[in-house]
Amino acid sequence: MQLTFNEIWRGIDALAQNKGMSVSGLAGKAGLNSTTFNKSKRVGADGKKRWPSTESVNKVLEATGTTLDEFMSFASGQQADMTYPKRTIPLLSVAKAGQDGYFDASGLPGGDGKWDAVDFPDGLDTKAFALEVSGNSMEPLYRDGDRLIVQPAADIRKGDRIVVKTLKGEVLIKELKRKSAMQLELKSLGSKGESKVIDASEVAWIARILWVSQ
Repeated sequence: MQLTFNEIWRGIDALAQNKGMSVSGLAGKAGLNSTTFNKSKRVGADGKKRWPSTESVNKVLEATGTTLDEFMSFASGQQADMTYPKRTIPLLSVAKAGQDGYFDASGLPGGDGKWDAVDFPDGLDTKAFALEVSGNSMEPLYRDGDRLIVQPAADIRKGDRIVVKTLKGEVLIKELKRKSAMQLELKSLGSKGESKVIDASEVAWIARILWVSQ
């Protein structure tokens, strides 16, 4: 089961209520603009749905000490102390992700390489997988041992954190600054990393990071 637009916003509303806050107060506690979660901003004037960013949800969870299990329970309408259904997703270290044999041509787990596995709250599509960070090159955002939950089927927009694998086997974990038919402009996530521009013709696959499990 995937979380719908309404379920994610229900999770934010329920979390704010659980913590005795308004959604504006919740946003402020997470260091966001106080209007970030206002109901008037959830649908544009053109009727287009505006989803909360992964980054804003992660900040709220961290600021309130809320686990992902609890948030999923809020979103699904269950009580926060109930265990949200889990399933097992493939897990691989970032260091191995650039090697041959772990992904098929479309960027899904496959090949002859041996994957590990990790339990995760059920709410992602069947193509989701996890990459475990090695080293400190992406600190302070991502630290050694963090698990990045990646969903290849998710739409990708400017400002999203993504995983890109090039035809040469290089694996890049960056923020999407700009995407055109010819190029990808990628912004570094860590103080030690470098921003980069690569030709679209060099990309083997690209996928969006939805969550960080620490």
